Amino acid sequence: MNESNVSRAEPTLFSALVTPHRSLGNTGFVVLMSVVAVVSFAGGVFFSMLGAWPVAGFFGLDALLIYWAFRVNYRRAAAYEEVTVTASELRVRQVTHKGKTSEWTMNPLWTQVQRETHEDFGLLRLFLVSRGLRLLVARFLAPPEREQFADALSAALGEAKRGPTRTAV
Repeated sequence: MNESNVSRAEPTLFSALVTPHRSLGNTGFVVLMSVVAVVSFAGGVFFSMLGAWPVAGFFGLDALLIYWAFRVNYRRAAAYEEVTVTASELRVRQVTHKGKTSEWTMNPLWTQVQRETHEDFGLLRLFLVSRGLRLLVARFLAPPEREQFADALSAALGEAKRGPTRTAV
């Protein structure tokens, strides 16, 4: 096999998968909904015994609304964002909770990391700016995590701008 036929993949300088944070796992959700159901049922029975039977329906409606809100929240947790930097390209792929994919490819030599910070809250938004494109990234992260992400991404872009380094074999 000729060396010209062998395709050599570029080394990845930075790769991150950013997903929304959900603090309540499946077990916690089952426990919470069980407590809500028991309290709603007990409250409904109590008010029915007092003669205020329409209140029981509202207790059930509250439990259904809480369940629905958590299901929507968990469904939206399926969204994610991939950011990959090599020496020749910066690739951002954003996937919504519905599966809609948007992908951008930029030259790392022309890309800058732009930060919007607030003195009390830290790094609010992080953008990649390249040739007229301003792309919001790392929107699922909390400000301290976003700051770490921005530092690592800036370091990778700096390494890409320096170019490949040769090592003695």
